[in-house]
Amino acid sequence: MANIKSQKKRILTNEKARQRNASVRSDLKTAINKVHSAVDAGDKEIAVPALQNASRKLDKAVSKGVIHKNNAANRKSAISKKVNAL
Repeated sequence: MANIKSQKKRILTNEKARQRNASVRSDLKTAINKVHSAVDAGDKEIAVPALQNASRKLDKAVSKGVIHKNNAANRKSAISKKVNAL
């Protein structure tokens, strides 16, 4: 543990951010997996809204600094390709 007061505060702040980021990443994985499962089932009625939801969550994660914008763009492109192939 650090001795410097500001560093102690920083450690607490970083831990909160780490937990928040982990939660957002988990949400992203769930949203993307819903798209994948809908595509695997061949259900376009479920896949399209799931794709919109996943895209929103990816954009939100970028704006919060959880993932890089190119990472989000690549993921959105990949899931869009799968949904459009239905």
